[in-house]
Order: sequence, then C-alpha cells, then structure tokens
Amino acid sequence: MYNAFFGLSQNPFNMSPDPTFLFRSPQHEEALANLIYGVQSRKGFIVLTGEVGTGKTTMLECLRDFLNAQQIAFASLFNSRLTVEQFFELLAYDLDLRCNRRSKTEVLLSLNHMLLERATAGRTTVLIVDEAHNLDWDVLEEIRLLGNLENRRGKMLQIILSGQQELDRKLEAPEFRQLKQRIALRCMLRGFSAQETIAYINSRMARAGVKDQQFISHDLMEEIHFRSQGIPRLINAICDNLLLTAFAMETHTATVEMLDEVTVDMRLEYPGERPFRAPANYPEQHLRRHGQIPFRVGE
Repeated sequence: MYNAFFGLSQNPFNMSPDPTFLFRSPQHEEALANLIYGVQSRKGFIVLTGEVGTGKTTMLECLRDFLNAQQIAFASLFNSRLTVEQFFELLAYDLDLRCNRRSKTEVLLSLNHMLLERATAGRTTVLIVDEAHNLDWDVLEEIRLLGNLENRRGKMLQIILSGQQELDRKLEAPEFRQLKQRIALRCMLRGFSAQETIAYINSRMARAGVKDQQFISHDLMEEIHFRSQGIPRLINAICDNLLLTAFAMETHTATVEMLDEVTVDMRLEYPGERPFRAPANYPEQHLRRHGQIPFRVGE
C-alpha cells in the first residue's frame, strides 16, 4: 500500500520467511553453516531452536534452497501435531515413496530401500521437522529410530528438528535421553543486538529499493529494538505498521508518537515497559510524554 509513497519496489517488512531478505547476522550465518555442514557430513541429528520469531523458518527455507540446488532429496513436515500413522504417511508423500502410504511397514521398507540406493550412489536424504517442540513422545521415538539407519559412511537420513526453546527442555527429560545422545549439532537463535537491529532494518529497506533510508531515524530504530527485544518478526511488524501510519499521515518521517500508537495497537509488551530512553537533544515534550520530565501545570 505504501511502497510507491516511499519509493520502494516491494514491501520491505513482509512477514513471510523470504530468503532473499535474509539478514546475515553472525548467529544466522553460523546456524545456516551448521545445518549445511551437518547434512553434507551426514551427522544424523541436528537441532535448531530459538525464541518465537527469531528466524528459524527462514533458516529452513535457506536450507531447502541449498538442498534443491544440490539435488538432495528431502521431506519437510510443518504440522507437528501428528499421529504416528500420519507422520509416516506424510513422510512417504514428501519422498514420493512407491508404496501403500497408509501402511507403516510398507513405508519403512520402501524408505530403507530408497536410502540404501542413495547411500550406495554417495547421496544423502534429509528429513526436516518444523515446530518439533509439539511432537508427541511416540512420534519422536519413531524419528529417533529412523536415525539408526546408517552405513559405513555415516547416517543415511539426516534429521533436522527445529522448534521453540521448549524443544531443548523436552530433550532434557529422562525419557528422551537416547535421542539427546544422538544429537550431533545444536544451533540456537536469539534476538538481535541494537546494532544488528539497525543494520537489519536498513538492510531490508535497501533490498526493497531504498539504500539510504531516512524514514526511520537512528534513535527511533534503537527504540524499536528496545520494544521488540531484537526479535525479527516483531521488528517487521512494528516497522510495517510504522510506515503504514506515516503513509496515512502523508509524511516521510516516522516519529515516536507513531511508534507509541503502533505498539499500543499491537498490544506489545516489553520488559517492565520502562520509560523511553531518550537520546541527547531529544525534544522536551517527548521527555514529558515518557515521564522523564514532569508535566507542568496546565500542560
């Protein structure tokens, strides 16, 4: 809606996990490198965890792009609320196994045959499970057993479990100790630092067509970081609403008043909801608004 007004070629803060907008922060670079290394080295189990909105799904999209480019067969399961029967049916469907997909026995036989053929040819296969923190115990146990398929060169099926931090806590439970011992690599995503948040916003604006954006000031980006706690998804939502508000008010400059309105509308909560941390030379009326200077009588 506001793209033409700001001279943008596309929406810079789209909520979809688009790899073309990937901001290569050190932690995201490391996570993607570990995922690719784990697959190529046939490490078996790899776990990717992080707070909601930190970019796990984007990492998986980047990994899928890599697997497609390398012609590596993979299955992706996005809905983790599955029964054992549904899990094997979806696995067979994604890997295009020629068998009765409703029969666990036939799926396992067909899968084992496929993995042996690919391993003999020096190729590997990948299973990606998103939202893995929601998996029931019996499904996780079936996944663990699939990880036992190996030959002399390593694991024939590379299994990536991605989920929220609850997944780490679940794997610490005594009943999951066998699976925990098989995890070869772990990656964790956290919120951005203030500097990374500023670079992230500027990077997305640049990729959308405006290299030296002046719509959101440096000080306002610092406040966006504070209120979002550096979570990319929240940063996107705030900035998208902020630009939409500026467009509605027919101005090319976002303000802290607009940010206040946006965060209230979003019901955004941040630690203690502490007062706005004012930079040097910040307007006095804004300091009063945030309680850092008392209002005078009559104001």
